[in-house]
Amino acid sequence: MSVLAQIEQWPVDNAVSVVVNGDGAIVAEYGDTKRVYPLASVTKLLSSYAFLIALEEEAITLEDPAGPEDSTVHHLLAHTAGYDFDSKTIRYALGTKRGYSNTGFEVLAEHLEKETGMSFSEYAQEAVFTPLGMGNTEIAGSCAKDGRSNAEDLSIFAAELLNPTLVAAETMQDATQVHYENLAGILPGYGRQDPNDWGLGFEIHGTKDPHWLGTNQSRSTFGHFGQSGTFLWVDIDQKIACVTLTDRSFGKWATQTWAKFNYSIALTYRTTGQL
Repeated sequence: MSVLAQIEQWPVDNAVSVVVNGDGAIVAEYGDTKRVYPLASVTKLLSSYAFLIALEEEAITLEDPAGPEDSTVHHLLAHTAGYDFDSKTIRYALGTKRGYSNTGFEVLAEHLEKETGMSFSEYAQEAVFTPLGMGNTEIAGSCAKDGRSNAEDLSIFAAELLNPTLVAAETMQDATQVHYENLAGILPGYGRQDPNDWGLGFEIHGTKDPHWLGTNQSRSTFGHFGQSGTFLWVDIDQKIACVTLTDRSFGKWATQTWAKFNYSIALTYRTTGQL
C-alpha cells in the first residue's frame, strides 16, 4: 500500500496527495487529483513564482521601494518589511525580524500592478498558469491567500519548481536560499523559530522545530502550508516534491499528522526509490 494512503486516517472528509520526481513524473498519488481546493497561503508559492518572472522580465526589481518607509520589494518577498500579519500596522523595525505577513504580499501585488498595468491575477495567469497548462488554477483575490487549484495542476507546478523552465535555474536557486539570515520570527501554528528561515517567498525548512516537514528532510527543503489544510514542499536533495490538499482547516490534527506523513515519504523514497 502506498505511503500516501495514510491520508485515509486523517480526520478530513476529502484529501489528495501526489509526489513527483525530478523528471516531472508522478511517483505516487492517492485521492481525487481533479478536485479543486482553496489553497490559503500555498497561494504564496504561485505568487512568488510570478514575482520571480516579473524580476527576470525587469518589470520590477528587488531594490524597488515598496511598503513601509525604506522598505523594498526584497524586504516584502522575504517577510522582513515589518508589517503585521494581516494589516498595515508596523510591528517590527525594517529587517530586524521575520514578520510573516499577508499584507506584505498584497502590497507587492499592488506594486506589480502599478508597474505592469495588469491585475495580479491576470499577470499570474499569463506568466505562470497558461504556459504550464494549469487550467484549473486561479488567484481570485489576495495574492497571499485566495488561490484555488487541484493536485493535478499543482503537480505540474511542483515539477516546475524542481526543474524551472519559466525562470533561470540560477534565479530559482537564489530564491530558495535564505535571505536576511539569522532572523527570528513566528511560524504560524508552530510558534517562535530562531532562525525562521525564508527565501524570496519560499519557506525554508532550515532548523525549525517543531515544523510541518519531517525531521529527516533536508534543511534546504522549501515550500509552504496553508490554513485551509494544504501544503506543497520540494526537496531538491532527494529530487522529489509533494502536493497535499484537504478540506479541513489547519489545526492540531495537522500538527499531529503532517510531519509524520512527510517523514514517511522522505524515508521510504530514500530507501526504496518508490512510494
